[in-house]
Amino acid sequence: MTRSRRSSLVTAAAALGLIGAALTATTPATASTDMPEQWRSYWVDAFNEGIYTSAQVEELVGDALEVNANALIVQVARRYDCFCNRALYPRTDAAIAPAPYDPLDEVIKQAHAAGLEVHAWVNVGTLWNSATAPSSPDHAFNAHGPSATGADRWLNKRHDGTELVGANAFIDPANPAAVDYIVDAIQSITSEYDVDGINLDYIRYPDYNSTTTHSDWGYSETSIARFQAATGRTDVPAPSDQQFTDWRREQITNLVRKIYLGMLEADPTDRLTNDGITYGFGPQSVGGWEKTRTYAEVLQDWKGWLEEGIIDTVVAMNYKREWMPDQAQMYAEWNEVLADWQGERQTVSGPALYLNEIDDSVQQVRDLLTPTAAGNTVVGWSGYSYANPSLTAAAGSAAVKDAERAALAAALTTGADAPFAADAAVPSMPWKEDPTTGNVTGTLALRDGVPLDGVTVTLEPVMGGEEQSHASDGSGWFGFVDVEPGLYLVRVDLPDGVVGQPVSAVRVRAGQIAPARLAPYVAQPR
Repeated sequence: MTRSRRSSLVTAAAALGLIGAALTATTPATASTDMPEQWRSYWVDAFNEGIYTSAQVEELVGDALEVNANALIVQVARRYDCFCNRALYPRTDAAIAPAPYDPLDEVIKQAHAAGLEVHAWVNVGTLWNSATAPSSPDHAFNAHGPSATGADRWLNKRHDGTELVGANAFIDPANPAAVDYIVDAIQSITSEYDVDGINLDYIRYPDYNSTTTHSDWGYSETSIARFQAATGRTDVPAPSDQQFTDWRREQITNLVRKIYLGMLEADPTDRLTNDGITYGFGPQSVGGWEKTRTYAEVLQDWKGWLEEGIIDTVVAMNYKREWMPDQAQMYAEWNEVLADWQGERQTVSGPALYLNEIDDSVQQVRDLLTPTAAGNTVVGWSGYSYANPSLTAAAGSAAVKDAERAALAAALTTGADAPFAADAAVPSMPWKEDPTTGNVTGTLALRDGVPLDGVTVTLEPVMGGEEQSHASDGSGWFGFVDVEPGLYLVRVDLPDGVVGQPVSAVRVRAGQIAPARLAPYVAQPR
C-alpha cells in the first residue's frame, strides 16, 4: 500500500471515529499475539517539523506506517520545555499551533489509532541552548540558571569554570533539587498522558571535554560540597580523579534508578528507554567497557543499568557511516555487545540515517539483525531521524526529504527479502507484564527534615534472596529494583554523630514497591 493510500485511510477512519473504537481498545502494536516481536521506530526530533500541527502528525503517522514501524520516539522535552500542556515542564516557546493544541496529546491520539506506540523523548542533561531566555519564569533556566546562587543554581560547571558552551547550558545531575525536579517532571508526563514509555536522552555528563578518558564536568559548588562530604576529602579533585569519577557516574545511575522507580509508581506498564552512547570503537577494541568513552568520558553506565534492571530498553545511538571502514567496524562492535549484554532486559540499535544513503542504511538494518557468535540479536531498530532519512535528505529540500523517506520505506519493506516486509509487534516486557520480583524504596532524614546524603543502605535477606547495597542520594532517597520476594532487613550505616533506628524490616512482593519505614534520626551535638 502506498503512503498516500495508507495516510488517507487513517485520516478517513479517524474522521468517522472508527479507529478510536476499533483499535485504541487494545494496546498499540503489542495487541497481536500472531506477529513476531521486533522494535521498529523513528526518532522524531522537535527541532524539525513532525508534531508542530495536527497535519504534521497525520503525515508522521502515515510515514511511520509506510516503513512498517510500530513505535515513535517523539521529542517532547528538548530543553526543559515541553511540547505538551499538562506537565511540570512549561509549554515550549517553539512555533507550534496555539493552545489548546497539545502536540503530545495529538501524537498519542493519532498514533494509537494507527496501532503505533508513543515514547516521550525527554532530554535530561541539556538545560537550554539559546541566547534568548525562555519566556516562562518557571523554566528551570530562569529559576535555577545564571541568576541563581548556591544550591538553587542547577548549572553544571566544567573544571575550568565554564558553565555555558556558546549558548548551551547543562543541568548538574549532582544537584538534589534538580534531580527531584527531573523525576517529578517525568512522572507528570506518565501520569497525565497515555504514553507507552519515556525515552531519556543526554542522561550523562556533557561533551566538550579536554580528553576522551575522563569528564571535565561536575564542578558546581553543590557537587563539590556533596563529594567532599561523602568522602571526607577537603580538596577539589582533578577531572581524572578515580574516586570523583566513580562518584559522578553514580549520580547518573542513581538518577536513572530514581526515574525508573518513580515511573513504576506512576504507571507500572510504561517502558523506560535511554539513548545509549556508542562513541568511537567498541569495548572489543579499546580494552573493555570501562575504557570506552561511554563509561569513562560521559560517565554513562548503560551496561550496568541493564544488569541492575533499572532500564527496560537501551536504544543505542549507533551513529556510524557504513561507507567508511573504520566506522563500519565501530558499528559492528557496538551491535555485538548490545546484543550480548541484554541479560533480562532489551537493546535496540539506532543507526544514523542522515549519515548514510539508503542502500547503506538498509545494509545496517541487515547487519544489526544478524546473530552474534553467541547467537544473540538486538530486539530491533530505531532510525535517526524522521526529519532526515538519508545523507541526501539532510542537505535537501522538503520535497527531497519526502522522496528519500518514501524510498527508504520502499527499500525496507518491498521484496521477499526486505527486512521489514512483514508487520511486527513491539517486544513485550515480561518483567513488567508478569513480574516475579519486587522493589524497595525509602528516605533517610533527620528530625528537622535534613536528608542523610551518601549513607550506605544494605538490603539483607532474612531467608533467600540476594544482598544489595546503595548509597542514599542528596534527598536521602534510596531504592532497590528486581528484588526477590521475601522478608528483608534494611540496614543503615549511620554516620558518626547520628543516632536512631539503624534497621527496619520490609516484605517484598512481586510487582510491588515496598516502602522501607525508617523513623527520623537525631544528630547529636559534638
